[in-house]
Amino acid sequence: MKFAAWSSLVIGALMLAQWTFFVAAGQVPELQTEPYRIAFHLAAEAVTAVALIVAGVMLFRSARGAARLALVANGMLVYTAIVSPGYFAQQGQWALVGMLAVVLVLAVGSIVKVWLNAPR
Repeated sequence: MKFAAWSSLVIGALMLAQWTFFVAAGQVPELQTEPYRIAFHLAAEAVTAVALIVAGVMLFRSARGAARLALVANGMLVYTAIVSPGYFAQQGQWALVGMLAVVLVLAVGSIVKVWLNAPR
């Protein structure tokens, strides 16, 4: 479960860092053009990131419910890793599309690891 714990912690922290950087650098034009849509999107990303971080900590501590939360949090991550690349592909930002493909593989890998190792 260490893979899933580390993956969840790192990806969750990087999600928060990435969005903080994008917003601070003024690289989110949707704040002006589509403020409601981007606000809901940012909220969903933040909830996903926090769920991943909490799940990672819980997995490291072998806390009760850690596997369930890790499955939910990584499921949320799978959704965002499938939906988000379209935005970046439309803008020709292929490095971010590639990054999200790696995130998708890590999320699916975490789900498989947790599913196979979760106490039943």
